[in-house]
Amino acid sequence: MTIVSVAPGWADPQWRATALDWVTGHLDRLGRRVTGPVEARQRPWSLVWQVPTDAGPYWFKANNPGTAYEAVLLAELPRLAPGRVLDPVAVDPGRGWSLLPHGGPSLRDLAEPDPTRWADVLAAYADLQRTVAPRADDLVALGVPDQRPAALPALLADLLDDRAALLLAPGPGDPDARPAATGGDGDGSDDGGLDAATYERLRAYLPRFAEDCGRLADTGIPASVQHDDLHDGNVFAADGYRFFDWGDASLAHPFGTLLVTLRSVAHTYSLPEGDPVLLRLRDAYLEAWTDRHDRVALREAARLAVRVTTVSRALSWRRALATTDPGRAEYADAVPGWLGELFAPMPV
Repeated sequence: MTIVSVAPGWADPQWRATALDWVTGHLDRLGRRVTGPVEARQRPWSLVWQVPTDAGPYWFKANNPGTAYEAVLLAELPRLAPGRVLDPVAVDPGRGWSLLPHGGPSLRDLAEPDPTRWADVLAAYADLQRTVAPRADDLVALGVPDQRPAALPALLADLLDDRAALLLAPGPGDPDARPAATGGDGDGSDDGGLDAATYERLRAYLPRFAEDCGRLADTGIPASVQHDDLHDGNVFAADGYRFFDWGDASLAHPFGTLLVTLRSVAHTYSLPEGDPVLLRLRDAYLEAWTDRHDRVALREAARLAVRVTTVSRALSWRRALATTDPGRAEYADAVPGWLGELFAPMPV
């Protein structure tokens, strides 16, 4: 399967009719009947329909070209890691379309009173990553972004040259560069962009960043699918733990997942950086790799991976916002925001 970049056209009545025919056709083959109008939720990176049927809701998702590879993962992961993700009703990777059954309540819906359940969630997720790792090259070939440690230094250098994505004014040598996406005076101080000092600090940090990525690559821990937005809203908890919403994912060092997950847990339960609960969750996740690696070495790799993954987050936002949708302005500061987090305290 390959991904074909096409304009979304989600507001076009003809596009909607075509998509609805695709959905109803696949539901008909399941013996399911649509019983009412769809409920739509649109973001710059995706359109989601909740489709009511006589057997409960189903979910249609259309990704924009920058995140269309999610459909590849929705097709491949059920085969590679059965039971860890939903089995799709239908997937069209070329158009970035998918149709999924209802997955039941998420962890967020259950509103757990303490974070200890995350130890089991992270163990299940680590199992998925270990299972998928041997197919990393295949997934990259199918269009999933390659953000493995060896690739990240060049990706960061390229991102620092994208002044529009960073909400910086065009440089003196860039007369044709696009202006900052949200306006402002372009110095990064009023529109959410990087300030000049942080930008120069990032430029100066490139050699050190490359060294850290090299150290990660040298650990021998194989790259795998890295969700990059794994929080309680993206884990179904009705029948074991199943993971969804892969639109931020890449092939990367697996431990980078701890950046968002542990920050999310810390925020939900008001835990400070380095809290013993967060350390126990980190270790519960790393346990899957202790058959071949020393725990001290694993913790050091996790420390490095969490920090370099701030760049992965900035890259995933840039992909998601590679659209002319005017709604992108609401989220444009996420790209420079995550890049600036490279120097912030980490959860572990």
